[in-house]
Amino acid sequence: MMHYWVGNLGHFFVITSFVTAIAAAFAYFRAAATEDLGNKNAWLINGRTGYYLHAVAIVGVCVLLFVIICNHYFEYHYAYSHSDKKLSTDYLISTFWNGQEGSFLLWMFWQALLGIVLIHTNKFWEAPVMTVFALVQAFLASMILGVVLPGISVKIGSSPFILLREVMQDAPIFKTNPNFIPEDGTGLNPLLQNYWMVIHPPTLFLGFATTLVPFSFCIAGLWFKKYREWIRPSLPWALFSAAVLGLGILMGGYWAYETLNFGGYWNWDPVENGVYVPWLVLVGSIHTMISYKNSETALKASVILVIATFILILYSTFLTRSGVLGDTSVHSFTDLGLSGQLLAYLLFFAVAAIVLAIVRWREIPSSKEEAAVYSREFWIFIGVITLCFMGFQVLIPTSFPVWNQFVGLFGIKSSLAPPGDQIAFYSKFQLWFAIIIAFLSGAVQFLWWKKIDVRTWMQQLIIPFVVALLAALIIVNVRKVFDIRFVLMLLGGLFTICANAKIIIQLMRTSPGLSGGAVAHIGVGLMLIGVMFSAGYSRVVSLNNTGMMISKDFSDEFNRDNLILFINEPRTMWGYDIEYMGERLVPRYHGGYVRSSDVVTTVDKDLVITKIPQNLEGVAYKAGDTIRVKGEDTYYEIQLRKDGKTYKLHPRAQINQEMGGILASPDIYRTVSADLYTHVSSVMNTTEEPEWSPLQEDTVRQGQQFFANDYVTVLESVERVNTVEGVTLGDQDVAVRAHIRIQGERGDYIAEPLFVIKDKMVGRISDEVKDLGLRFTLLSIHPETNTFVVGVNTRQKDWVIIKAMEKPFINILWIGTLVLMAGFGIAMVRRFREFIKMRAKGQE
Repeated sequence: MMHYWVGNLGHFFVITSFVTAIAAAFAYFRAAATEDLGNKNAWLINGRTGYYLHAVAIVGVCVLLFVIICNHYFEYHYAYSHSDKKLSTDYLISTFWNGQEGSFLLWMFWQALLGIVLIHTNKFWEAPVMTVFALVQAFLASMILGVVLPGISVKIGSSPFILLREVMQDAPIFKTNPNFIPEDGTGLNPLLQNYWMVIHPPTLFLGFATTLVPFSFCIAGLWFKKYREWIRPSLPWALFSAAVLGLGILMGGYWAYETLNFGGYWNWDPVENGVYVPWLVLVGSIHTMISYKNSETALKASVILVIATFILILYSTFLTRSGVLGDTSVHSFTDLGLSGQLLAYLLFFAVAAIVLAIVRWREIPSSKEEAAVYSREFWIFIGVITLCFMGFQVLIPTSFPVWNQFVGLFGIKSSLAPPGDQIAFYSKFQLWFAIIIAFLSGAVQFLWWKKIDVRTWMQQLIIPFVVALLAALIIVNVRKVFDIRFVLMLLGGLFTICANAKIIIQLMRTSPGLSGGAVAHIGVGLMLIGVMFSAGYSRVVSLNNTGMMISKDFSDEFNRDNLILFINEPRTMWGYDIEYMGERLVPRYHGGYVRSSDVVTTVDKDLVITKIPQNLEGVAYKAGDTIRVKGEDTYYEIQLRKDGKTYKLHPRAQINQEMGGILASPDIYRTVSADLYTHVSSVMNTTEEPEWSPLQEDTVRQGQQFFANDYVTVLESVERVNTVEGVTLGDQDVAVRAHIRIQGERGDYIAEPLFVIKDKMVGRISDEVKDLGLRFTLLSIHPETNTFVVGVNTRQKDWVIIKAMEKPFINILWIGTLVLMAGFGIAMVRRFREFIKMRAKGQE
């Protein structure tokens, strides 16, 4: 049955959200432009009403799209393309923002909520700020309209409620059966089936949405000629935005570390760069705004940076959604025909903001005094310039594909390409910028609180620098850090930690609420040290020391850095005995995971629990219960043994030809000092029939030992059986089963081949011991000599190729990120409190 009502209602809400956003923008614009208080209030009421209706419509669209996804209405293209019936509830939620339309909707949802918060907290700024907000919402709503203008056949937006048959009009099935509904969807990319994908995109898009708040206040300030006043209400929001956007970026890095197999957390992918650059500029704008509040300088710089942050977010959106990065980034969306709209969206706000800033430029107050070389304003300016250079060094090469397409419009051929080795190219520049930031973060903090002369400043820096230098010397010698770049990075990180720690100690006695900046800078120092060790001194520990290449089909680097493990054959690596224990098929059920090899048998698409394992304690299941499978993951159990302790790693891999072959996710064995990061590089294709050796025949008696591929084997017994699975035995038929015990590396295995005489014809049913690569067949029985002929075939044992890397002190990086977020949080709370106090005094 087709569920047209959901899509029709959804289309109605989408159109409503677009119309009400335009209406709200117009009403708020009139409220901002009129001087008459009566008319202003009337227009404000209209603006609020329009915006509330817009927010309700957005919520309605979200709810209906969830209904389509969760109820598996595969007649809709969005549900069919991004989900299937096997996905558990959490992954069904993540499919909501897996497509372009859903991610635009998520962005709109956050901005709708932020707009309502601003309506109730910033009465003075409501009209101009909400004019900008509603305009942005109207542009975003147009991205999901899915309307074709009659007469000119111009499509505006891509609707999440479009039917599958409308997208696949040429498919034969829809020509014969327009109401055809697929049984299942195409599913979610296995690499996106991760809990970080449930929380990372909402956090990142909340960060995108929050950059609109400072931008709106800035535009409102320029519009109303309130050049100074906009700083106070926008600063706490800028801090909130930097914290949330930074957290979203770091979540993405941790997802990449846990899920992808490139061996790190940051790959300098163009999509990653597109978010990293505006975050750097946003952090710079925070410093200039705080500098202005303290000393009446850097107001013009604040205007430029706040505008630049939002425009760069829009530019990032254009990069990732226009299809321009299709050949250079695995993370970018394909072009849905929205590139023209995206460009119009970008240019409208960029041109409007720049023109307004130029018109008002001469009126914006600026300090006439030159900042002294040892003043905080001068060094803050140097730090902000460094952050901007960091950003634009990344932005320019990332934008080469855009430049190529732009000049191509004029018939000019350009073949500029992003760097081949992205990590090496960007890191060699970013490392030096990071060193400068590290030393500035320590030194400038002592100038932040009060003006001091050069002598006093130097005296304040002596103790932190000496402590940092001594600590660096010890670490350099113990950890063998001899690369001058990393030595300076280590020293800079330690220096900013020591300097800001001293400031925090001083502030704790008087004003602990002022410590946000110092805490954030300690986080930066910890992050730099963590990055230096985990990236600069990461090493491959799965080195192939056999003297033989794995395969000539692989590169020299692959053969050198990867290790082939045969099942139940230990190897020594990184001081551990490492052993491949076999494939683990892990079906999902609605409460978690069960391991089929240990606890269940599979019947069609159901699981029948044969015993209750430890991880199901407290769950209302008992032996013999049947539960529905939600999907399955394939893991490869790797055991590490050292000093009598056993540790298990379960890297995941899936052969998926549609996505480039093998999709591998790592598993990580964590210690205090390092992570052992292991992923599967290649796996044995178990879907193909293995190549068996020629049959080896052995004539043995019961109880007699013989060798099967060097394994000690004994024929323990031969007995008649009355039933054989899949075979109906008559009164004159005979079935005999042999009981064969094989001594393997991990204990004894049992093989039970069958010899069947049915309708006077001989049949043989072999039994395979997969862990040992052996197949046993009872070939014949000789009653006169009481002997049996056992046939043995051998094949290559199951294997897996792994790569393992040691990531030293990576925990320092993760701790640093948490400290950085804590610093932003402390500073944000302080600024919000200041704003609330000023608003209470009528100085909003």
